[in-house]
Amino acid sequence: MNLIACIDKHAARLTEAGVSFGHGTTNAFDEAAWLVMWRLGLPLDALDDHADQALTEAQQNEVAALIEQRISTRRPAAYLTHEAWLQGVPFYVDERAIVPRSFIAELIADASIDAWLSDQTSHALDLCTGNGSLAILAAMAWPEIQVDAIDLSADALAVARINLEKHGLQDRITLLHGDGLQPAGDRRYDLVLCNPPYVNSDSMSKLPAEYQAEPELALAGGADGMDFVRKLLNSIPDHLTTHGVLVLEIGNERVFFEAAFPQLEVAWMETSAGEDQVLLVTREALLKSNPTQGLTR
Repeated sequence: MNLIACIDKHAARLTEAGVSFGHGTTNAFDEAAWLVMWRLGLPLDALDDHADQALTEAQQNEVAALIEQRISTRRPAAYLTHEAWLQGVPFYVDERAIVPRSFIAELIADASIDAWLSDQTSHALDLCTGNGSLAILAAMAWPEIQVDAIDLSADALAVARINLEKHGLQDRITLLHGDGLQPAGDRRYDLVLCNPPYVNSDSMSKLPAEYQAEPELALAGGADGMDFVRKLLNSIPDHLTTHGVLVLEIGNERVFFEAAFPQLEVAWMETSAGEDQVLLVTREALLKSNPTQGLTR
């Protein structure tokens, strides 16, 4: 059996088993290709170069065992390989942190956020940093800025520390442990990136096993998914510079967001998932918003 036939075989097996995707791949073929290539120690972007490579019986058995592990445990593939890729950058990941997949990464990579920055931009924050991927991508995209990264989970920050060392960014990124913006003290930021827990309680109850394998703390956002967001928008004006902006991911919760903050003017950002996953809001807009919506001046 050659490599491509092996991938096709196990893609069919994943489909038959009804596993769920969304942690780096969106379909059975890509998931099978990732796991097969990783198990064989081949570059993940070199499928065409190795498609006709013959596999030994031992290699086929190793691949089959990994695929069965993926099916029986329902753990995301990234937890099995301890690696996830975001905008072509590799990150270490394990069960202590959510698998990185934020659409904010796209906005960093394609320079969509750059128009909101200036030559005065010097400090950024990645709030709810998880494994540190957005903080690292920000530091790579804007080499002139310093980045703070906050998370409530000490376990997640331990994973982030591995990634800072992996990419040699310990001097550019400061990890802070605590709840929300509290660890920031009196710091003010020109840019805040935040992919918070935003999944509403009804959706949480229906999540596939692969998502349930991730830390609930990183996903659950309360009845309407906006519990963390309410606290954030209430306190963040005090942590933004005069021209500071917040880039906030809310996933599929736009309806709940707009119901919670009907008078808040935001800019919806275009991503591969459309224009309702990520928004940008300025400090000025936050201060102008109706205080009865939970925002303070």
